Amino acid sequence: MSKLIISVSGLRGIVGDTLTPDIACRYAAAFAASLPATASDEDGGAIVVGRDGRSTGGLLGSAVISALNASGRDVIDAGVAATPTIGVLVRETKAAGGIQISASHNPPPYNGIKLFGAEGRVLDAISGTKVRDSYQEGLNAYVPHDQIGQTVPHEAPHVAHLNKVLKVVNPERVLERSYSVLLDSNHGAGGTLGLRLLEALGCQVTTLGVEPSGNFAHMPEPTRENLITVGRSVSEHRCQVGFCQDPDADRLALIDETGRYIGEECTLALCVQRAMMVGRTDGPIVINGATSGMSEIIAKEHGVVCHRSAVGEANVADEMIASGAIFGGEGNGGPIDPDVGYVRDSFVAMAQVLELMAMTGKTLSQLADELPKLSIHKEKVDVDPEHIRAVFDHLESHFQDAKADRGDGLRLQWDDAWLLVRGSNTEPIVRMIAETKTAEASEKLCATAAEMIRAAT
Repeated sequence: MSKLIISVSGLRGIVGDTLTPDIACRYAAAFAASLPATASDEDGGAIVVGRDGRSTGGLLGSAVISALNASGRDVIDAGVAATPTIGVLVRETKAAGGIQISASHNPPPYNGIKLFGAEGRVLDAISGTKVRDSYQEGLNAYVPHDQIGQTVPHEAPHVAHLNKVLKVVNPERVLERSYSVLLDSNHGAGGTLGLRLLEALGCQVTTLGVEPSGNFAHMPEPTRENLITVGRSVSEHRCQVGFCQDPDADRLALIDETGRYIGEECTLALCVQRAMMVGRTDGPIVINGATSGMSEIIAKEHGVVCHRSAVGEANVADEMIASGAIFGGEGNGGPIDPDVGYVRDSFVAMAQVLELMAMTGKTLSQLADELPKLSIHKEKVDVDPEHIRAVFDHLESHFQDAKADRGDGLRLQWDDAWLLVRGSNTEPIVRMIAETKTAEASEKLCATAAEMIRAAT
């Protein structure tokens, strides 16, 4: 049996194995118990609940909603909606918090629960730790029969998010171009809003998997190897850009007009470039320690400081808020625009990449080729969490010529390269990310580290 993975922002597991309706109930009840005591929607007591397109989402959603109602909480049911949409809805409805049922990029057997605070962002570490501890202690705040909460479906869950995204770009710039776009939502949560957004921007849209059935046409993580057939479709349909979302639509990978996989790291870098071009230079940007230095170089060219946070959306949001950042995100294709919300957002990415293309008159391939010449490579190795410390010791001992930092996993820094090795919060693996000036050198660095990790475990 695999392990249920619990982090400060939520939990993930295999449905019917480590994640059951009973666990979902208890976790939702622990979340409700951590919130201020109130049972009235009018005074901010409601909780927004949404889910991605996975077939098990309805099952777990019913369990979560039952637990929240039993805790005296009214529920605003958003149905199938993207993760960033839940963040917007929490703020728009003045809810006490939100729950998104999603396993993000994990394979079909998985599902999970992600928690949002009243600010419409993923819970910070302190709040998330409180919920985790409450769950492990079996705490709840169940109420008598006459105080049970009610559930009301949200009639138009995508509208507020759509409007916010349209406000952070100049739609007229994009409308004039009438771009031909392929949208691959892979039967996740992003298709409904994605199609509406692209049509609102005047695009001619070819769609793949916009129906949120959860029957993924390819493995859900939007990586190069999983998007080979999508790249062919972009070429065959003569599209100018391919947008590829993960199942809960907080990440976006890009494919250019030739069918070439541009990837996720370039998504954030292009959005940062667009932010600089429209004059959003009155504050810093924030990226995490695992993100390519492309965004940092672009910001520096415009006199903008770049801060690096620990890996994780909540950590990026924390640093953005603390530093008054004008933009931020993670290199997994997740830009964060504070004018929309402090949540990674594939819809922000689509709109802003299109606007950058329109502003410059350049193709996506041209824009990608003009980005700073760095090459990042990612690998992962199965490792039991109990062995991670030994792995770090082994790597640090071997790479003695690098500056080592264990503030967030193990980061090894050379003059012209870096390697980050850290345990996943959602899977029993360690992720390795290397960045150098060439693809060959980055791949070799990761391969060497992977070999050493296997030897150490």
